Amino acid sequence: MGHSDEITLTGLTVFGRHGVFAHERRDGQEFVVDVTMRLDMRRAAETDDVADTVHYGEIAERIAAVIGGRPVALIETLAARIADEVLAEPLIHSVRVTVHKPHAPIALAFDDVAVTIERRRPSDEAAA
Repeated sequence: MGHSDEITLTGLTVFGRHGVFAHERRDGQEFVVDVTMRLDMRRAAETDDVADTVHYGEIAERIAAVIGGRPVALIETLAARIADEVLAEPLIHSVRVTVHKPHAPIALAFDDVAVTIERRRPSDEAAA
């Protein structure tokens, strides 16, 4: 359907205060987000005009505002909020969001913990 084109933003690192524990909300930590946005880029490729595509710098700012905004307990909730924000852009048909929490309170040595969700515009559900 022409929706297989993708724009991917990886490693967006933003300070937030999300977590189950009071000290996570108090002290905060960095969260890292990867986002893959699916949209039809044929018109943009023809016109070479940013108005015909998604301005990924603006999307990054909107994602950063979600991460830096109201705290939530779970990174699952944070990922869903980011997906909703990205899908507010009408050109985007679906999105895959990964939220990394590399400084999660785990009492063992680890490199990263992350959740990944995929969401699509409700009007595209039937086409899936």
